[in-house]
Amino acid sequence: MARIAKPGRSRRNGLAGKGKKKSSAKKKAYDTKYHSTPARKKYRAALNRANRKAGTYGNGDKKDMSHTKSGKLVKESQSKNRARNKRGRSKK
Repeated sequence: MARIAKPGRSRRNGLAGKGKKKSSAKKKAYDTKYHSTPARKKYRAALNRANRKAGTYGNGDKKDMSHTKSGKLVKESQSKNRARNKRGRSKK
C-alpha cells in the first residue's frame, strides 16, 4: 500500500530552502557589482572577440573557446569543456 503524506506536511526535510532568500539576494548584489567592474568587462570583451574570430558563434559546430593551463584559448567541443569545468565537480 502506498504511503500518503498528511496534508500540509512535506515528506522531505522541513529545513530545506530556509534562509535562502537573503543569501541569494546578497550573492546577486555581489555578482552584479563584480561583473560590472572594468576588468571583468575587458575580460568578457576579450573572450567574445576570440570567440568571434574563431567563428564559433552560431555556426552550429558545437565548439567553445576553452582555456588551456598556459592561459591560451583553443577551440574545443562544448560538452568536454563544460563538463570539465562544471560547478561542484571534485578536483582530484
